[in-house]
Amino acid sequence: MRWRMALGQINASVGDLQGNARRIRQKAQAAAEQGASLIVFPEMSLCGYPPEDLLLKKHFFESCRQTLTDLAGQLQPLHATVLVGFPERSDGKAYNSLAVLEAGRIEQVYRKGCLPNYGVFDEKRYFEAGSMPGIIERQGWRIVLTICEDIWDRSWLDRFLAGAGPRDMIVNSSASPFHVGKIACRQELIGQCARQFGVVAAYCNLVGGQDELVFDGRSMVADPSGRIVCQAGAFVEDLLVFEVDRDGQSQPSVQCIAGHTGPVGYDPVAEVYEALVLGTRDYVRKNGFERVLIGLSGGIDSSLTAAIAVDALGAENVVGITMPSRFNASETISDAERTAKNMGMEFHTIAIAEVLDRFDQTLSRIDGWDDAGLAYENLQARIRGTILMSLSNQLGLLVLTTGNKSETAVGYSTLYGDTAGGFAVIKDVPKTLVYQLSRYVNTRAGRERIPESVIVRIPSAELRPNQKDSDSLPEYDLLDRILKGYVEDDKSRQELLAEGLDEETVRRVIRLVDRNEYKRRQCPPGVKITPKAFGKDRRMPIVNRFNG
Repeated sequence: MRWRMALGQINASVGDLQGNARRIRQKAQAAAEQGASLIVFPEMSLCGYPPEDLLLKKHFFESCRQTLTDLAGQLQPLHATVLVGFPERSDGKAYNSLAVLEAGRIEQVYRKGCLPNYGVFDEKRYFEAGSMPGIIERQGWRIVLTICEDIWDRSWLDRFLAGAGPRDMIVNSSASPFHVGKIACRQELIGQCARQFGVVAAYCNLVGGQDELVFDGRSMVADPSGRIVCQAGAFVEDLLVFEVDRDGQSQPSVQCIAGHTGPVGYDPVAEVYEALVLGTRDYVRKNGFERVLIGLSGGIDSSLTAAIAVDALGAENVVGITMPSRFNASETISDAERTAKNMGMEFHTIAIAEVLDRFDQTLSRIDGWDDAGLAYENLQARIRGTILMSLSNQLGLLVLTTGNKSETAVGYSTLYGDTAGGFAVIKDVPKTLVYQLSRYVNTRAGRERIPESVIVRIPSAELRPNQKDSDSLPEYDLLDRILKGYVEDDKSRQELLAEGLDEETVRRVIRLVDRNEYKRRQCPPGVKITPKAFGKDRRMPIVNRFNG
């Protein structure tokens, strides 16, 4: 028997219960109009994910339950079964649950059994694990209900389903955040799950930005052979519609009705860029801002940040300000203006030479102050940060900071200076990837948006004469290799040395990473694009004497 299903990939906002319910209704209506009789939505789609300590509020659960009850009634005219993720509280315990809405009521609830508690996930802080499998029967099919992590540990899932009887399909409602390369892992996972259990596997993932996380969607369906038959779009809301049929065949077949046929590959640089654009757009918009402000130095980091902001928000909503001192070369000043012109964004120049001199004169009243050291360099960055934050305060613009992961890792930044702002767009982007993304910006546009002179110039903070980043740091190729090993892969110093890396350089970089945790704690959030970002992914003590 042939019948039709849909996966409704929506962009939910944490806490916006009515707005999320409206998105669910709209997608469910569109799916029903295409003949779908079973419609699946992502994990926690009713309240957004992750709701974090909202889950410690009893009235939050009450509001979610009432909204879910109302939603069930509103969906009744569709004559379809709709699966919606929501937080549930029962007998004093909280659960990450999936509601089966049918005939105007909550027909059944499945509670997530495998709770992740690593990386960005804190589910054991909030939830109890469910102890019973969820099975529904529709159109003669026995369908297993699962939520996200339930299928990542297939051995656990096999034990969990033991004794649950035959099954024809596994449905997974998910909120799986993006990092580069993760889509290949998911495709392999869904394929293996379908093949191991001999079922159709339908995976519905959340999309959109939430604080530091970006959910990339890319919902998919695999047939019992493990072949990915169809996949939804990346980084956009989408509706994946497909038909299943068995008609006496040895294995069910799957046909894509609306979506991309087969698995969709993705260029890693392109997907990172799309994640940065979506994460920036949603952070700005969901926090109630319309326009943003960027300190446009003429360097590659601020130029890339400007490109992302323009693509996320529109050029009319991005303002760039260059703030030269006597240490800035005329080339970088003109490149800042060229970048703004190429982007079509508003641009202003505020020279800080006189302000810097006035500060220097004032501080000179204290014995020990001079203009030859690091404090004088940092003073320039703090003046710029003050200008940006003052304009933000006056004009209601959100300041986007421009520091990359390599700099953030080793503390090559000034607190209350270039770290001052509301959102750090490329906080998790290594410097070597900054260059690749900048090339991609121009290639995608078919023209020079970021000036070539910006891309090829030797990196410099321009806070003293003839300064280069390499005066203070290893070359970025080497630095990023060490940082990936130490920060993302948790390798020890000895493991890094075993790879043939220079001992003194490794010791120095590790020392810089460890001693600058206090700076990172005070930096704004930024889009996570690597497997381990600073913040929720990596929670190190500030006071830390372990020599790793």
